[in-house]
Amino acid sequence: MSEHEWWRGAVVYQIYPRSFADSNGDGIGDLTGITAHLDHVASLGVDAVWLSPFFTSPMKDFGYDVSDYRDVDPLFGSLADFDALIARAHELGLKIIIDQVYSHTSDQHDWFRASRASRTNARADWYVWADPKQDGSPPNNWQSVFGGPAWQWDGRRGQYYLHNFLVEQPDLNFHNPEVIEASLETARFWLDRGVDGFRLDAINFAVHDAALRDNPPAPDTGRIRTRPSDYQLPTYTRNQPELPAFFEKLRALIDSYGERFTVAEVVGRAPEREMHEYTRGNTRLSSAYGFNFLYADRLTPALVRDAAAKWPGEPGEGWPSWAFENHDAPRAVSRWIGPEHRAAFARMKMLLLLTLRGNPFLYQGEELGLTQVEIAFEDLQDPEAIATWPLTLGRDGARTPMPWRADAPLTGFSTGKPWLPIGPDHPALAVDRQDGDPHSLLNLTRRLIAIRKATPDLVTGGMRVVRADEALLVFERGGLVCAFNLGPDPIEWHGAGEIVATVNGANPARLPGYSGVVLR
Repeated sequence: MSEHEWWRGAVVYQIYPRSFADSNGDGIGDLTGITAHLDHVASLGVDAVWLSPFFTSPMKDFGYDVSDYRDVDPLFGSLADFDALIARAHELGLKIIIDQVYSHTSDQHDWFRASRASRTNARADWYVWADPKQDGSPPNNWQSVFGGPAWQWDGRRGQYYLHNFLVEQPDLNFHNPEVIEASLETARFWLDRGVDGFRLDAINFAVHDAALRDNPPAPDTGRIRTRPSDYQLPTYTRNQPELPAFFEKLRALIDSYGERFTVAEVVGRAPEREMHEYTRGNTRLSSAYGFNFLYADRLTPALVRDAAAKWPGEPGEGWPSWAFENHDAPRAVSRWIGPEHRAAFARMKMLLLLTLRGNPFLYQGEELGLTQVEIAFEDLQDPEAIATWPLTLGRDGARTPMPWRADAPLTGFSTGKPWLPIGPDHPALAVDRQDGDPHSLLNLTRRLIAIRKATPDLVTGGMRVVRADEALLVFERGGLVCAFNLGPDPIEWHGAGEIVATVNGANPARLPGYSGVVLR
């Protein structure tokens, strides 16, 4: 029997369903396509799969605007297709984690249709409604993450409703016990279908300040501000003190199903306080991940040192998770490095991610070294990218179709026009081309995951950073020493021990540019 929970130190692979594999030729990935390609995921050696939303939705925010929490959108298939996916994943030894979007719904959800109908109906207080100020303006200064005021006037009720994201994504009222119970019932529905855990989307937005106090202005940090929300601190719109009580109710429910995994997405540039609060002890969430690396424009030893220092492993402390890439952030190999060093950097980056203390999250295509795709304005789908173009890269460039076969039409993703264009350099990185190359990033990823799983110190051991210079990063994981050169120039280094893993020619005496080694 394992000495620790299955999820502690597990490697999680994120699938963005729209872009993974299309089984019916409509250009959009679906559940049947995922099921057909789970062998590839299992071949990596990962422990679990996180599926981004596939629920019924008008797709204003591509599934994060849910109109029915307990069904599959026809674009992706049916509940029967989901059940088949779960069955196949479990046959392959893969756990399935799904998104839960408790912060907000679609404005097409039956709950919101009822809520906006009157101030006296049974769901009148299921969303955040507020009267206008005396001059008719919004109740306070809160700003939406996607730009503009976070309040939308609704003539039916003669009130404003809160939307921290799109106008079409009204915020649920988590001060209402009925809303909490409905959210728990949604969790129960999917647990009954066999899911192994949940990733809680933007969960720190789920509770608002009941007094509706104005957010204070944010100090100017020198960063480019592309949205009004960048000009204020989210003091009263995120991370409210009532939220952990909900986590405790959710954890009690989940524990009744056996060992399950919960991970919170905590939005913000300095989220550690909330991440610790959400995961403290054994009655809240299993883990949390922030945007330490997803927001970073450079990968430096100091960045790794500072992130690790926030999770020293003290008694009662929660467990961290780390992602270098996901569906909301530009591809790391495009964000962090120039084209001339990209291949070496991708290999070093993979070893680094898999040696950090916590749960590594791999985003689909990261094992192939996929680059960020430049999307023409006329091809953009992401509402945030359209609103801020051309100031930000947007999210579409990291959501492009997965390349399966280099020489197949549309790289084997679909037989119809894909919903986003395929990256021009992606066919050369396709799964079939890398599968047969023992020196490929894909096969390196498989080897490194196998080494991690066979090395307990890498799964659950402690972590102590020994050096974090301009380019040299050295840390200990139990009885192991992990050394990385995050720069282009070779570093003479005086390590000692048996090589457990190495990339790009690193050894105990020398670290070539963008290389790493693990020594025992």
